[in-house]
Amino acid sequence: QVQIVESGGGLVQPGGSLRLSCTASGTIQTIYTMNWYRQAAPGQQREFVGSISQDGSVNYGESVKGRFTISRGNTLNTVYLEMNNLQREDTAVYSCSADLKSSRTMSRLYWWGQGTQVTVFS
Repeated sequence: QVQIVESGGGLVQPGGSLRLSCTASGTIQTIYTMNWYRQAAPGQQREFVGSISQDGSVNYGESVKGRFTISRGNTLNTVYLEMNNLQREDTAVYSCSADLKSSRTMSRLYWWGQGTQVTVFS
């Protein structure tokens, strides 16, 4: 079984910063890419925030470029999303997903975490 767990969400004022963490664990052979998405409200389209790949390449969604930074720990099992200069429109549930190969089934799958709420208020 694979688990994806996000943490670090909370309340912050406009202009503030937060750091989210995402950890993947379980029957994982290889992680190819870790991704961050956000959803402002139930029913709204999920927005791509950014990703970091096995080769170290990082990509960002247009709305967060220059403000958000994705990094990794010692392995790609743990990734971070540093969010600076947060604005009200950044309020959303932030979810982490992993493009990985299961060591149990040897299948390549996408696994999602439950998400963590980020609320920007004044």
